[in-house]
Amino acid sequence: MAEDYYKTLGVGKTASGDGIKKAYRKLALKYHPDKNPGDKRAEETFKKISEAYAVLGDTEKRKQYDSFGSQEAFNQSFSQEDKFRGFDLNDILRGLGGFGGARGRGQRQAYGNDDMFSQLFGNQQYQQQAQAPRKGQNIEYNLSITIEDAYSGGEKRISFKKDDGGLNEMTVKIPKGISTGKKLRLAGRGLPGFNRGPSGDIFINITVASSPDFTRDGDDVYIHKAITFPQAALGTSMDIRFPDGEVKRIKVPAGTQPNTKIRMKGFGFHKFKKTTRGDGYVRFTIEVPKKLTKKQSQLIQSLAEEGL
Repeated sequence: MAEDYYKTLGVGKTASGDGIKKAYRKLALKYHPDKNPGDKRAEETFKKISEAYAVLGDTEKRKQYDSFGSQEAFNQSFSQEDKFRGFDLNDILRGLGGFGGARGRGQRQAYGNDDMFSQLFGNQQYQQQAQAPRKGQNIEYNLSITIEDAYSGGEKRISFKKDDGGLNEMTVKIPKGISTGKKLRLAGRGLPGFNRGPSGDIFINITVASSPDFTRDGDDVYIHKAITFPQAALGTSMDIRFPDGEVKRIKVPAGTQPNTKIRMKGFGFHKFKKTTRGDGYVRFTIEVPKKLTKKQSQLIQSLAEEGL
């Protein structure tokens, strides 16, 4: 598990830019390879703190890092070149015991910006990676939809803030039969690429909200319907509304028991990205009145005396 950059530098997430720079300079002075010749552990620590400062010391990169919530997520979208782009190690260390700047005419700082990259990647590999077109960062968006949306499909308008503070708005097509946990990909709608590389993608994370009227079980839909005792005992006909608003009339047989379900083949959810569908089920509950009139009580009492 990658360590948090803030922990690497020993600062809090609310630390100021000057506080982050001060913490880095203190650690750099301690772990600089020139002060620890041959110490591989100190060298690795120096690389880690330099990487942390390259990100947190840059306002825009720090903002991106904070938005990802974890270093693992950040690493998936930002390469080492991205992290160190614009990072001048010589300038940061200037004045720290002679570590900053060149040591002689024409001589580079041993762990200056270019050589830091060569230590991490090798000069040739870094140059190739730095110049190659690279895809832009992907964006994750969480979208909650109703069970009616999942049943019928349709379109949803989403919006989110761009890096420049503007508002990015777009329409997302909701496929019929989509369920919680599914992702929709909007190719090329993410952040711009590097060196003329393609833009990233937007991934829409779907959550289907619960409903008091409908329940989903796989590709089947359950419609909850309350009926009275006389309707259950004697039978009746009634209209049933499905999540898309379509109404079908069904017959309720005499003697229907609580939790009885009637199947309506082919009236369920569309199977995701397929033409086939699940089934619809009407599940009955029996309503028991909380209050009775005097006459109703007498009639029920008579029924009870008849053994009903």
